[in-house]
Amino acid sequence: MVRNPALLREARAGLNASPKTIPSKYFYDEVGSALFERITTLEAYYPTRTELRILRDHLSDIAATIGQAAALIEFGSGASLKTRLLLDALPDLAAYVPVDIAEEALAAAAEQLRGAYPNLPILPVVADFTGPFSLPPLPERARRRAAFFPGSTIGNFDPEAATALLHRIADLVGPTGGLLLGLDRKKDRTVLEAAYNDPEDVTAAFNKNLLTRLNREAGADFDLDAFDHRAFYNAEAGRIEMHLASLRAQTVHLDGQPVSFQEGETIHTENSYKYGPGEMEALAEKAGLRLVRAWTDVRAWFAVHYYEHARQDGGPPAQRSLTHGQDPQ
Repeated sequence: MVRNPALLREARAGLNASPKTIPSKYFYDEVGSALFERITTLEAYYPTRTELRILRDHLSDIAATIGQAAALIEFGSGASLKTRLLLDALPDLAAYVPVDIAEEALAAAAEQLRGAYPNLPILPVVADFTGPFSLPPLPERARRRAAFFPGSTIGNFDPEAATALLHRIADLVGPTGGLLLGLDRKKDRTVLEAAYNDPEDVTAAFNKNLLTRLNREAGADFDLDAFDHRAFYNAEAGRIEMHLASLRAQTVHLDGQPVSFQEGETIHTENSYKYGPGEMEALAEKAGLRLVRAWTDVRAWFAVHYYEHARQDGGPPAQRSLTHGQDPQ
C-alpha cells in the first residue's frame, strides 16, 4: 500500500538511476528524527556538541549581531535544542518560526517551546525547505528576519544546490535580514569517518530506516538484513558519503515494480560536505549574502557564520573570530 506518493515518485526515479539514490530528506520520519537525536549524543559525533560550545561561548555576541525584534526562522528545526540558547539570549524576539518536514516531531517541539516561552509567538511550518515555501503572517513588530540553519545541514547539498538554497534564504530574509549558519570544517579523515560509523550502530539504523520507510509508505519489500551501512570520506569531493550496500544480487519491488541490485551495488543516501577556509563564503557570495561575523572552536573543527543580505549598506566588516574557550571534548 502506497501511503506517500511523493516518496514513491522520488524513490522510483532514484532507484532506477545509475548510481542509485534516495533523497536524504526522507531520513526524517518520526523514527529517523529520534535516531538522529541519538546520533548527536554519541561520543564520536563531534558536530553537535562542538556547535553548541561555539553558541554558548559567543552567545551574547551572536545575539547582538542578530539584533532586536527579529523573527527567527529555523531550517530543519528538529528538537530545537540549539534554538533554546538563542531564545534565552533574545528576549526581544518578535517570533520563532521552526520549519521542518517531520510533522509529528515539529508539532511536539513547538508545543514544548510554547510551554517554555508563553509570551513568544511560535509559528511552526511543515515544509520541505529544499524548495519554496510560504511563511505565516509575522507580528508587525518584527523588524527583520533572521534565518537559523544549524548542524551543518547545508553540507547535505552539493555546491550548486547549496548555492541555490542560500539564494532562496537570501530572498526569504530580504534586504534587512541575515542568516546564522553552522558548517563543518575539513579535517583528518579518521575523525570524519568515525563520526559516521559509530560502534553503537545508531547511524547504521538511521540509514537503514530509509528502507523501513519505503516498505511502510511506498509499497516496497526491502530485506533490511540484505543491506549494509557504508560511510566514508571522499577527499576529492570534500564530503562524507553514506550508502546502503546490497550484500547479494537481489530484486526488490517498489509498488510492485522490480528494482534489481548487483552484489555490492549501493544506494547513495547522503552527502555531508565539509568546508575549508573561504569555501562557504564564496558560495554565499554567489547567493547574494556577505559574511559579517564568524566564530569557531579551538580546533577549528566547526564554524558558525553570520551573513547579511548583500544589498544591505554598511555594516561591520567580515571577521573570523577563533575561540579560545574550552575543548568541546
